[in-house]
Amino acid sequence: MTIIYHMADKADWQEAVSSGAYEGTAADKADGFIHFSSRETVVGSAAKHRMGVSNLVLISVDANVLGSALKWEKARGGILFPHLYGPLDPVLVKSVTDLPLGPDNLHIFPELE
Repeated sequence: MTIIYHMADKADWQEAVSSGAYEGTAADKADGFIHFSSRETVVGSAAKHRMGVSNLVLISVDANVLGSALKWEKARGGILFPHLYGPLDPVLVKSVTDLPLGPDNLHIFPELE
């Protein structure tokens, strides 16, 4: 099992649970896919793209359940990142955890799988 992670606005995620589909952030929509990260890259991605952003949740998903809509593509420094081309069905999500901010404006992560 390969667990991948996505950071979502808590209210957007709650709306997705109600509607049955998560379409991603504004940046995801502009790029045409939902950005995910691996265990090795999620903390760095949060620091680079979400520093100081409150009310986030960390969504974890088993990459294997996403099928062919999930593509691992090269991004910064040639590192492979998982990109989901299509909406995320909330029933496929393994866990959702609040991501509080620390005093340095970086997120405090739970233990990652």
